Amino acid sequence: MQLARPIGALALMCSLSGCADGMPIFAGKTSDETEVSRRGGNFVQPEGEATSQVISTLLERRSLLAEDTVYNAVAEAAVAASARASEAELISAKLRAEAESKNWLPSIGPSVSLTDLGDLVAGMLIQQVLFDNGRRKAERAFAAADVEVAAVNLSVDMNERVEDAVGLYLAGLRGDEKAAYNSRALTQMQEFRRIVAGRVDGGLSDRSDLNVVDSKINGMRNARTTAQDAATTARAELTAMTGESFSEKPGKLDLGTPPDTTQYLSVLKSQAVANRGVAEAVIGRAGLLPQIAAAGNVTSDGSGAGLTLDLAEPLGLGTGAALKAIEVSKEAARRQIGESEEDARRSYSRQVQRLASYRRQTAETASLARASRETYRLFKAQFEAGQRPVMDVVSIYEELVQREQDHIEAKYEVVLIQLMLASDMGLLADGDKI
Repeated sequence: MQLARPIGALALMCSLSGCADGMPIFAGKTSDETEVSRRGGNFVQPEGEATSQVISTLLERRSLLAEDTVYNAVAEAAVAASARASEAELISAKLRAEAESKNWLPSIGPSVSLTDLGDLVAGMLIQQVLFDNGRRKAERAFAAADVEVAAVNLSVDMNERVEDAVGLYLAGLRGDEKAAYNSRALTQMQEFRRIVAGRVDGGLSDRSDLNVVDSKINGMRNARTTAQDAATTARAELTAMTGESFSEKPGKLDLGTPPDTTQYLSVLKSQAVANRGVAEAVIGRAGLLPQIAAAGNVTSDGSGAGLTLDLAEPLGLGTGAALKAIEVSKEAARRQIGESEEDARRSYSRQVQRLASYRRQTAETASLARASRETYRLFKAQFEAGQRPVMDVVSIYEELVQREQDHIEAKYEVVLIQLMLASDMGLLADGDKI
């Protein structure tokens, strides 16, 4: 339906646009704002505009890796060397949001019509939506939520990258420590072999004792080689990842346990996805309802203006059910947040229990290693006094070596679990450096 009115179309459009909503969250930036954003990271938001709570939370995240430590140096190198495909996705989402932020302005386009006399009349059609059941506002909300989802994805990518990099560094340290201990154990086991070989040559021991010792030596040698290979591989991968080499001196093997009050990145993402889903539902609902717009046409023959009533889709018997389905989809989007929060609580509880278990194992293996060390010293003294056979000493020494290896493994597992927890919560990279 069109109601013609004799007023200037361009003047009408300009007056109508002045009544539109304010600019949304990611509008166009000045050159100064762009420079500030570049210096402060991808999560900095323009001042004086509505801010996103999700992105503000990401910006406030601080790394648990202490400054002036090799762990922090590895983390910064990993972030700096990232190809950042997710950063490009965030930039793209911001540009889409900026484009949508102008959707309240009048649209202008060419128009061509055929007169009764068969002449073509070219002109300019100007249209301003007056009422659209919240469609354009929802489109802006959808674009803003899309930016939030991309921002969380970037934070997840960067934290997982730091977790991988620091994990590789720790793998190198663990390989070095296990290889070094196996080297010392091999030296001692070679001494036992010399003693057993002498006893075999003197007829005091059976040849099978020497074979047993040789088997233990071969096992230790293989374990040392495996540990060395693991350390070399981890360092080569870390160098390929960051382009740098780092100190091989181990730092303090404790990152601390992240507080359970910090939201998981998965929960932040579910909130952004839910906001986007609700906005999408509003867009779908508006598409089933009529919209009113003012339109004007400026041609060489004159100008005209009027109101139009449009339906994106014709009404039908199923329109009511379609509207109800859209409302239900809003609730489904909101419930995803609750599911993500439950999954996050379960994951946190599981990892905290694993952390407690490995801390207990670290203490227990250290205690068992001390007990084995004392037993070994006692057996060795008894052997030297002729009160105990050498094979008993060899067996207890092998037990000591195994317990020391278990202790090394457990203490590194503690740090790796702390690293995983911090990554899940976005606490491995400062928000203003991503």
